[in-house]
Amino acid sequence: MADKVLIYSRFPKTMMARFAERFELLDTGGKPAGEVFSAEELSGIRAMLTAGGSPLGAEAMDLFPRLGAIVCYGTGYDGVDLTVAAARNIAVGHSPGANAASVADIAMTLMLATTRRILVADQYVRSGDWAGSKQSPMMRPQAGMPGRRIGIYGMGEIGRKIAARCAAFESEIGYFSRTKYDLPYQYFPTLEALADWCSVLMIAVRAGADTQHVVNADILKRLGADGYVVNISRGSVIDEKALVAALTDKTVAGAGLDVFEKEPHAPDTLTALPNVVFAPHIGGHTLESHVAMQNCVLANLTAFFEGKPLPYEVKSA
Repeated sequence: MADKVLIYSRFPKTMMARFAERFELLDTGGKPAGEVFSAEELSGIRAMLTAGGSPLGAEAMDLFPRLGAIVCYGTGYDGVDLTVAAARNIAVGHSPGANAASVADIAMTLMLATTRRILVADQYVRSGDWAGSKQSPMMRPQAGMPGRRIGIYGMGEIGRKIAARCAAFESEIGYFSRTKYDLPYQYFPTLEALADWCSVLMIAVRAGADTQHVVNADILKRLGADGYVVNISRGSVIDEKALVAALTDKTVAGAGLDVFEKEPHAPDTLTALPNVVFAPHIGGHTLESHVAMQNCVLANLTAFFEGKPLPYEVKSA
């Protein structure tokens, strides 16, 4: 009999196909587990698969008295209450670094599209204004990448890949993180100091209570009127109301966003702004990244059911 795994978050069935070959999946379809399955069915669940950002605290864990492993699809695990999990001897696993390259690629795409105003340029061609020699103030020359100061907030796997890509564009690179590393980039002791220095702030920090709205009105003001912010981390890191205000009154020049405080993000005052480029949280959404993340999930689940430690376990709590 195949081991049972509860699919706690909503995932496309195609993404679960490899897991279905090895395990018996109980799929909630993203609905509360108690509404889909009986208490008796849930009482036997020993492992679950979840999206890292899905809230998973004590009340949810109460439904699974035999739960021993929470495996996150992807690198994030900010939705899981690690303290509660640790108190119940529940191992938490994720896929560290599995999607780092593709997320770094999206960061670069958003930065270039924003700073070089690609969407504005696209519309300039489509509208016929270029062919008609119609002047547009939005098409004035912009600063290029050589010599541009790129500040990276968070120097994990994704941050390092962003830095390497920016270096290839002949940019100056600085960073702030909880740890100073032996890297060929300038280290700043605070986020405020980094924002004062850079013209593009790349947010690649892990989400958590300590980073909630840490990029606030003050940080955006320090970034300046010629500054840009790019977020491929979690929407919670930026104070979205402060960002809307800063973009509206030109406190900052623009933004590139792949993540939002509430997802999916419906059209509102933020999406109405012309100086922002958006993506629907697709940073890690490449074929290669999904294979790598699925490999980590399979390794974690297989090890758990074999009574072994999770090879990709979240260590911090």
